[in-house]
Amino acid sequence: MSFARFLPIVALAVVAAPLQAQPVQPFSLGALKAAQAAGKPVLVDAFAPWCPTCRAQAPTLDKLQTDPAYKNLTILRLDYDNQTAEKKVLGITKQSTLIAYKGNKEVGRIVGITDPAQLRSFAATPLR
Repeated sequence: MSFARFLPIVALAVVAAPLQAQPVQPFSLGALKAAQAAGKPVLVDAFAPWCPTCRAQAPTLDKLQTDPAYKNLTILRLDYDNQTAEKKVLGITKQSTLIAYKGNKEVGRIVGITDPAQLRSFAATPLR
């Protein structure tokens, strides 16, 4: 492939990269507080690998990272089995809980929803 034919591909990659949302990140209280202090919209995902509902939610939530509509959303995945203290602080009692924050304010909480359209709609809550 000649350089002239390769250049548009490189240019597209450079332009498109900033349009992608952030990848799902591991949860920590520090990461949550930093995102909240910056006024960022945040979605906390209480995930357990053995949970069929969590596994059903994950592909939809993971796909948000490539959707420009969710580029400003920070998704933090809490390890339901190992982050007991963090669960208590957030009031999480069940795996598959999703909590939406707009800055410091909790703006929504759902449990057990697996429908992709409902998950996408809920994930947009802190972006409004």
